[in-house]
Amino acid sequence: MTGTTSLPVIDVSGLNQGSANAVPQVAAAIRAACMGPGFFYVSGHGVPETVIDAAVAASRDFFHLPAELKALVRANKRHRGWHAMGGALMEGAKNTDRKEFFSMGLELPEDDPSVLAGEALRGPNQWPDFVPALQPAMSAYYEAMMALGARLTRAVAVSLGLDEEFFVSRYRKPLQRTQAIFYPPQHVGAEEEVFGVAPHTDFGCITLLWQDGNGGLQVRERQSGGWIDAPPLPGTLVVNVGDLLGRWSNDRFASTPHRVVNRSGRERMSIATFHDPDFGAMIDPRELGTPAGEARYEPITAGQHILNRFDQAFGYRKTLSAAG
Repeated sequence: MTGTTSLPVIDVSGLNQGSANAVPQVAAAIRAACMGPGFFYVSGHGVPETVIDAAVAASRDFFHLPAELKALVRANKRHRGWHAMGGALMEGAKNTDRKEFFSMGLELPEDDPSVLAGEALRGPNQWPDFVPALQPAMSAYYEAMMALGARLTRAVAVSLGLDEEFFVSRYRKPLQRTQAIFYPPQHVGAEEEVFGVAPHTDFGCITLLWQDGNGGLQVRERQSGGWIDAPPLPGTLVVNVGDLLGRWSNDRFASTPHRVVNRSGRERMSIATFHDPDFGAMIDPRELGTPAGEARYEPITAGQHILNRFDQAFGYRKTLSAAG
């Protein structure tokens, strides 16, 4: 399923080429999109199709394996590994999401200073040796998204009236996470309250999403409150604002609720990358020019904000907490 959309499509190819005019031009388009629907597509993003295809193929091979095998790399306290069906409950939802996913982050050894300092979510990834293609394929995808995220956040900075380099020092060792997500078919007759992903806003700064051709992503339209489709468009990725950037910008760029309903009758796959800052990056609206008396949020580190949201949403964290 591919089609047209009312969401903006922004050509970011100039960012890859280092064009002098590219950053302000892209920044103006991003500002309009973020103050409007909060979602947009990027074309000319520079991520090779071969990198995307390899990550999708290896992830699909992993998801098609028996649950008892995937459970050998079940999610640990660092959020790395396989998250089984039924493990995610979005805030306000009646039922858990109809999805499973494999999550990875920045690869850090156990003796890395951030790991030794006890920063949550830090450390090595969990890779299944029974799907040897997954590590190189997902790692290459992760690095490509890291580079794209860095280019985009330069434009985001300018769109907020900041210096182009503002986010660079906040992304020295980012909490970026990439998740390959698998949705089984959700039959047309299924009850309305069952979703691939229930209505929610993303936790972090910006999200970069690849989706297959089956559709299912829907975005809440701010004026009407209705749901509009965000179908796959060839050669593009979907980008949206998360709660962290909303908080940082004092809601100038507010995050937009969205959901996934897989009514295609087929399995659906997507790969979401949450391009988030360093664990200790201070998220303070005052730092982005908000007067102290107008700030809606108190300062918080990026890591603590994300941990708070994880603790609310993911069942495995409650299990780990109960186990001590």
